[in-house]
Amino acid sequence: MFDTKNALIVRNDLAPWQRLNVVAFLATGITSGAPEIIGKPYVDSLGRQYGKLAGEPMLIFEADLAALQKAHGKGLERELTLTPYVEAMFATGHDAANREVFLAEDANNLNLVGLAIRGPKKAVDKVIKGLKLHP
Repeated sequence: MFDTKNALIVRNDLAPWQRLNVVAFLATGITSGAPEIIGKPYVDSLGRQYGKLAGEPMLIFEADLAALQKAHGKGLERELTLTPYVEAMFATGHDAANREVFLAEDANNLNLVGLAIRGPKKAVDKVIKGLKLHP
């Protein structure tokens, strides 16, 4: 149905609250990088207006650190839009601090806890091949 695909991968050894937190942040990475996927506001039968949602699905997968790093490498090779979340970001309290701890990471060995991927459907499918959907 869509030419593009959105995949969010979260590390499988996180606490439930951490998984949800990572997925929420990664979803904002997808929508900020592709604002065209945001639909129109929702309106209820009484005419009250609500917020907008993405008009494309975001599939959520789980993986261990090695599989996350592998997906990251494949995504870079295919020049897909990637939004990373590293473990050190759990200890920060704001966006600027998140960017600081991310910059301090070893770029060839990121301690990923989550990764959002967006791009052409076939290319994203190759990156996430073998990953399981989050239960």
